[in-house]
Amino acid sequence: QVQLVESGGGLVQFGGSLRLSCAASGSIFSINAMGWYRQAPGKQRELVASITSGGRTNYADSVSGRFTISRDNAKNTVYLQMNSLKPEDTAVYYCNADVVRSGSGYRRDYWGQGTQVTVSS
Repeated sequence: QVQLVESGGGLVQFGGSLRLSCAASGSIFSINAMGWYRQAPGKQRELVASITSGGRTNYADSVSGRFTISRDNAKNTVYLQMNSLKPEDTAVYYCNADVVRSGSGYRRDYWGQGTQVTVSS
């Protein structure tokens, strides 16, 4: 089994910063891309940022220049540094990982449980 555990969400004022973390554990052989998604009330889940195992990053236009994704491959952990936060960034943030299972070699996406980020105006 593979688990993704997120932390770091909370309430912050407009213009503030938060850092999200997501640690993967379990029967992991390797992890390809990791990413962060978010879902605001009444909206579809959207990609915020992603990072490959080699460190190549991709950002949604709405967060480019304000958010930074990074990862520690030795710890199977991905981070999202969020600066200059706006009320429209308010959402539940989900971690995602493309995992190759140890033993079976089976590959699939895994999701974290989500962490709430609320930005007050």
